[in-house]
Amino acid sequence: MKAVSANLLALLFLCTCASVLYVWDTLENRVERSKRGERRSSRPGPSATDTSTKTFRALLAVPGAHRLLRMGIGGPEVRNLTRERDRPGSLQSPDYHVNGDNKGSGQKGGQAGSGSPSPVEDGIFWSAWLEERLPTGFPEENARSWREGARGQPVVKLEPGCGRISNQLATFSDGSRACVRYGINADQVQGETLTYYLAGLLGISNLPPLVLAQLGGGGGGGGGGTEQWAAVRPRIAALQWGDRAVVSLTEWVANLTGAVTPAPLRQQGSGLHPHRADLRNKSTGELLELMQWTDLIALDYLTANFDRLVSNLHSLQWDARVMERDTNNLLKTPRGDLVFIDNEAGLVHGYRVLDMWEKYHDAVLGSVCVFRRRTARRVAELAGRRDTAAALLERYRDNEPLSAVLGFLSDEHAGVLQGRIDRLYTHIGHCKGKYSQLQPV
Repeated sequence: MKAVSANLLALLFLCTCASVLYVWDTLENRVERSKRGERRSSRPGPSATDTSTKTFRALLAVPGAHRLLRMGIGGPEVRNLTRERDRPGSLQSPDYHVNGDNKGSGQKGGQAGSGSPSPVEDGIFWSAWLEERLPTGFPEENARSWREGARGQPVVKLEPGCGRISNQLATFSDGSRACVRYGINADQVQGETLTYYLAGLLGISNLPPLVLAQLGGGGGGGGGGTEQWAAVRPRIAALQWGDRAVVSLTEWVANLTGAVTPAPLRQQGSGLHPHRADLRNKSTGELLELMQWTDLIALDYLTANFDRLVSNLHSLQWDARVMERDTNNLLKTPRGDLVFIDNEAGLVHGYRVLDMWEKYHDAVLGSVCVFRRRTARRVAELAGRRDTAAALLERYRDNEPLSAVLGFLSDEHAGVLQGRIDRLYTHIGHCKGKYSQLQPV
């Protein structure tokens, strides 16, 4: 009887926390919408009361929720904790700028057609002619230059404009801007940061450049500190940010719009494989977008990021059309290049709640049997060397002065990462064995 009473009290406490979070988040969103006004995209969006606009970010904000679930406390009411979609309205303004030489990104029209080379080669890999046309996204040389500038520039303004009010749009003294993430806990900033460096390790350049900064205490070797934030101290105090907190800054990119899950990757889409009859009928632009989706799925599987396709797949049980709407935390440039944003649910937190989401991760990965050759090669190298965590740590330390302050994966999570690399490698091998002996479309 005592155990039942304890469980009921725990459930009541969790529901109370969720209710307070929902009311507070609703107020935040109303305040932000009133401040942004017409700055948002003119594209019609779902109303605030539409359940399709909700994600599972409440799990990021309710400490211990996953522990209660693992103990069997709470039913669907706990598992379906949601909050309104965290849409970064500031990313919709018309002054979009492109980083680097996005070669081929302007040549995305036209049908592949029966006279064009196959979009797939060697069984399961996107063809070389498509790889050559893939936009460079945020190339490393440009990202390195941006990171150096962001570490040295004083912040002169903080304002809403990057989603939740706990995130802020920072303006530097030279007029450039960045989205600042102050995590509900350190796991979020750590997950966002390590996902960025893991993407770099895999050669995936769809994530905006990122640096860490410490709000006080001298910055720890080029990572912000008292002088960089001096002009916005009153705003930091109003936000109730900790004096020595480590925050992430990501390059602000404007004029982005939502991205809808392609039909082959939806529940009834039969998956993306080399023998889909409609691949030949897609334009070059559509094929290039599909190629970027396959990178996204590989990265989200490795990091166990549940706050994108996986949460949509889970939501199908009460919203049959969720995948026909914009995908959370994924935006698109006017040229069709995908931008992977807000990756805080990956790695650290994603691994902690892995039991809740693994069947959905497996389902999303299982829907894809076409890959970028470069991505598959990197995965094979990491699987062969079995040193993924060590390689990630080296890249992280070499590029981020505050890496020691923010910390790295635990030994347990390092093992989880290697295990997911191995499973992705096995899946690619399974696809190759299934399709390599057959003639592609």
